[in-house]
Amino acid sequence: MTAPEVRCLWPVGATLGEGALWHAPTQSLYFVDIKQRQVHRCAADGGDRRSWQAPRQVGFIVPFGAGGFVCGLQGGLYRFDENGGQFSLLRMVEQELPGNRINDGYVDARGRLWFGSMDDGESQPSGSLYRVGGDGAPALADTGYIITNGPACSPDGRILYHTDTLARRTYAFDLRPDGSVANKRLFATFEGGQGHPDGMAVDAEGYVWIALFGGWRIDRFAPDGTLHSSVRLPCSNITKLAFGGPDLRTVYVTTARKGLAAAQLAQQPQAGALFAFRSEVPGLAQNTFHIEATA
Repeated sequence: MTAPEVRCLWPVGATLGEGALWHAPTQSLYFVDIKQRQVHRCAADGGDRRSWQAPRQVGFIVPFGAGGFVCGLQGGLYRFDENGGQFSLLRMVEQELPGNRINDGYVDARGRLWFGSMDDGESQPSGSLYRVGGDGAPALADTGYIITNGPACSPDGRILYHTDTLARRTYAFDLRPDGSVANKRLFATFEGGQGHPDGMAVDAEGYVWIALFGGWRIDRFAPDGTLHSSVRLPCSNITKLAFGGPDLRTVYVTTARKGLAAAQLAQQPQAGALFAFRSEVPGLAQNTFHIEATA
């Protein structure tokens, strides 16, 4: 693929930008800053910016079939009403693990929500991968992670991808129609110095795009796990990407300032910004999470 032109859309300076979400009904891009507890929104070109303060650390935002959005906040799933800026509890998560928080999330083609939990101190393997179906109850799908990241599915919905960030491994699972997973296997590994695999997205050809925290880039992998190409960014900590725009060929990218020393920040003045570039291949449309809106 031809190296694209990467543009800074919003120099928001996020401590830990994440959760890039293209919202087609409003032609808007949503994302979060986990550590600053903020939800951000802008137009496709980076204009018309707005931000909301969340009551707790917020790991992801997805559209909700009952209206508004659902966000993964530390301790639970919350409904977010952007009109009033209100967050209302839908379901508590891991009350017994106060040191954990919710991280990345994804909605599959059947309207099920997938999200991971993680140790906020980034040292204990207390994180898990969850699935939430129509009853709204989180069901355990996998466990033993320090930092979970990047749930995403193949275009046919038969493969679920998920990342163990600190182990520098991305896994593939067989995803059954009932939402159960099987046949966990290694999809991609990253050597020291290459960065840590973070958020991801899958394009219309089934290629898996993985953001590299500390790696200055996004890697694009073929469905068989072969590295196909890379896109370099102007800062090191790349956290998440989402395909958007009217043709789903604009790639929006969140980044982070977290972990960068003053000298590094001086060399990376755009760290924590929202970026965009054009892709030769379109992505997949964003799905909507469907449950009954009850606490």
